[in-house]
Amino acid sequence: MAAKGAMKNPKATSTEGSKSTEKPWWKNWRNWTIWGLPIAGTIAMFAAGIIFWGGFNTAMEATNTLGFCITCHEMENTVYQEYKSTIHFQNRTGVRATCSDCHVPDPWVHKVVRKIEASRELFHKALGSIDTPEKFEKKRLTLAKRVWKSMKKTDSRECRNCHNFQSMNPEFQRPRARKQHLNAFKTGQTCIDCHKGIAHKDIRSLLDEAELEKLEKPNPLAIRHIPQSFLDGMKRAEEKEAAEVKALQAVASAAPAPAALAAGGPASPIDWSGVEAKTLTLFYPGQASFEWVQTGKDHGGARAFKTGDRCAFCHAKELKDMGAKIVSGEKVEPTPIPGKRGHIDVSTQAAHDGENLYFRFTWKNAAHNPVPFVDGGKMDKANQAKLAVMIAGKDIENVELAGCWVTCHGDSRYMPDHPKKEDIAAAADAAGRLDMTAGMTKYLAESRTEMEIRGRRGAKRGGWDKLKPKDEVAALTKAGTFMDLIRFRSGDEAENGSVLEQRVMTGGAKATANGVLSGDTWTVIMSRPLKPGKPGDIDIEAGKTYMIGIAIHDDHTTARFHHVSLEYMLGLDDAEAEINVVKK
Repeated sequence: MAAKGAMKNPKATSTEGSKSTEKPWWKNWRNWTIWGLPIAGTIAMFAAGIIFWGGFNTAMEATNTLGFCITCHEMENTVYQEYKSTIHFQNRTGVRATCSDCHVPDPWVHKVVRKIEASRELFHKALGSIDTPEKFEKKRLTLAKRVWKSMKKTDSRECRNCHNFQSMNPEFQRPRARKQHLNAFKTGQTCIDCHKGIAHKDIRSLLDEAELEKLEKPNPLAIRHIPQSFLDGMKRAEEKEAAEVKALQAVASAAPAPAALAAGGPASPIDWSGVEAKTLTLFYPGQASFEWVQTGKDHGGARAFKTGDRCAFCHAKELKDMGAKIVSGEKVEPTPIPGKRGHIDVSTQAAHDGENLYFRFTWKNAAHNPVPFVDGGKMDKANQAKLAVMIAGKDIENVELAGCWVTCHGDSRYMPDHPKKEDIAAAADAAGRLDMTAGMTKYLAESRTEMEIRGRRGAKRGGWDKLKPKDEVAALTKAGTFMDLIRFRSGDEAENGSVLEQRVMTGGAKATANGVLSGDTWTVIMSRPLKPGKPGDIDIEAGKTYMIGIAIHDDHTTARFHHVSLEYMLGLDDAEAEINVVKK
């Protein structure tokens, strides 16, 4: 008797006569069993299973290829064409992410579920739901939101197949990227919160602001432990950048005086030798108003801004790239000026003599590029160049985060929501208090009763006509809630004014601003009293810091077609200030 579970080998017998015969054991293989199961059948089923599984898996993987995905003209003629121009298609490392890498899960169970869900796509293929570009565009946002919500739900699982937070080295990331990734660790953000449109047309701005805020809200369950390797990389990156800045400053301080001064440039009672020269990058801003900065569907950094991050915190190291994108018309500039440069590097020095504040600026001149929408190509024929410095007063909301950006609004001239003739006529009281000769100029939100930030339901952004009563505006001026403004003009005298309910270019204490263009270099020296003692002027005192912003209108431009700085903190004899005003 065979033991239980052992292979059985029954023997056939024959009783012809007294002779017994047995079939050889190998001829009875069909009857062999193991653990009670016929071996032949088990092997056959196992082989069939392998063949079935191999065929099923091969067929399923065949549907995961780029070639399969673009057999549908709906995909080939739309999203595939967009994808081909992105880094996921072609890059320096030669690693290509195809459709399935982003849209089909790796885990088998989730993959099968996704394939079952895809049957819906076959149904719509048969219906022709998106078989023309026009139909596809109508459905694009709906389709995109479906993907965004799915990726949000899975903590961007498909992104993390290739991009692992724990493996990131911030040394090789731009400052904004590494800071955002650090924030993602701490708050529970996921890849898709920031990287919509990474492989296809970016339509994030089509989302309603409330819907966007809900979709991109950090998930506390996704908060991650910050690995020490990431923190070490952050430290090394910051130390490297600090060393680079220090080296550049040392070179600038040791440089000989510009040709403009050597040739008898602007006179100055200050000996500028030994005064640290800080190179500031001014970039072209386009139509990026302060309302735009605060609106999430327009500006990816709006959330960081609202939580207290300065503009410079994210953008200080990428101003040249930003300016190039905007000046070309790629972003927030519907009327680009052909040939206009995207940024200007300005060497900046600041000093005082105990009574007066002095600035010295030098920058390279640019070739003339006519403005295509202005007769003659010059917006300001009298002034080839203008340079303005704003100094922030007290109690101006967000000024330490955004600098002079707080004065730039969506309803200023040349901006999307500037008031038209009928708007001005309808707001006669406000228009009567403001100088609207050249359109609405800069102003502070503190002078308005309300401001429209997001432009919801078609509302115009800004609040040009929502003026506070005159006595309240006068009280703000008395309290020092305004922006002090000094401006150099190449074709006229210096101006000292202020910005509150509008820009006013008179009324301040006597200021000087002299400039010379020598060869291809502009040199401008500005001065004003440290304590002017007049309404509309900010007193500069030791032991305090003041936010300042700088703007240059070059090539006969005016209004928003200038180059602007981010916010910088200025202090008297303060080595910690970003612009240290040293005593000479």
